[in-house]
Amino acid sequence: MKASEARALSSEELQEKLAGLKKDLFFLRMQHATNQLDNPIKISEVKKDIARVKTVIRQQQFSTQEGAEA
Repeated sequence: MKASEARALSSEELQEKLAGLKKDLFFLRMQHATNQLDNPIKISEVKKDIARVKTVIRQQQFSTQEGAEA
């Protein structure tokens, strides 16, 4: 997921995407622990996607606060 794709989503969609990514990360870690994971790089990709989504959520919160103050 690119940051531009995340910015196009609404805050509810971002929250759903974040929950899904966290679930994916959990299952990837479980697979890694039981030596069933084929591509361990996938874990770092999911972590980066989580960070991107959290960043966009925070940016949206900041822009809403800034708009309310003005």
